[in-house]
Amino acid sequence: MARNGGVAWMRTTEKIDGYDLSTSDTEEVHVLAVDDSLVDRKVIERLLRISSCKVTAVDSGRRALQYLGLDEEIQKKETNGFDGLKVDLIITDYCMPGMTGYELLKKVKESSAFREIPVVIMSSENVIARIDRCLEEGAEDFIVKPVKLSDVKRIIDYTTTELREGEQREGARARRRGINKRKQREGDDDLSSSPPSTLSSSASSSPSSSIQSATAPLSPSTLDSPTRRLKMTSSE
Repeated sequence: MARNGGVAWMRTTEKIDGYDLSTSDTEEVHVLAVDDSLVDRKVIERLLRISSCKVTAVDSGRRALQYLGLDEEIQKKETNGFDGLKVDLIITDYCMPGMTGYELLKKVKESSAFREIPVVIMSSENVIARIDRCLEEGAEDFIVKPVKLSDVKRIIDYTTTELREGEQREGARARRRGINKRKQREGDDDLSSSPPSTLSSSASSSPSSSIQSATAPLSPSTLDSPTRRLKMTSSE
C-alpha cells in the first residue's frame, strides 16, 4: 500500500479458519474484500480479479481486523501470521453479523497505520442516512448491490491514481531531502576552508598584551636617562 509502505509483492498461503488467503504476485492493487455472504464474496472477488487486482477475501469484520493486525485479542496473543502484508483498498459489506461494515470502517479510520487506506462500503439497501453516515466517517464510496464491473473499475482506477501520485510525492520529498543534505555538506566545506578569523589579529591589541608590555624590562635608554643617573649618584 502506498499509504502504508507501498504495495506488497509477496505470496502467502496462510488461512484463517479454512479461508484461503493466498495471493498472487503479479497484480498491482491489493484489495481486502469483506462480506459474510459466500455468493457476494465470490462475485466481488471475481470482479476484482478481472480488474487485475490481488484479492484477499474474508467473511467478517473481525477476520478483517485480524488480517490487518488491529484485533486486540490477536495482538495480545501475538499469533497474527500476516505481519508485513500491505493492503491498498478495503471493500466491505455494510450488514454483517458481529461487526457491521460501518464499525469496521471506524476501526480502520481510528488506526494511525491504516487510516489513509480507502474504504468502500457495499449494501443491498439504498438508505440515504446510512450512505451519509458512512461518507461522513471517511468512506471513499458507497456501492449498492449487485456490484457491477463498472463500479469496480471506477474504484480501482481511482486507487491506482492515488497510489501513483503518492509514489510521486514520496519521490519528490526524497529528492528534496537529498538536495538539502548536499547543501548542508557544501556549507560545512565552506566553513572548513574559510580564512583565519580576525580575532587572531586583534589579539595583539587585547588587554593581556598591554599587561605584558607594561611588565617587560625597561630599555637601556630609559635606564641611562639623566634623572635616573642623578638618583643613583646621590644614593652612592
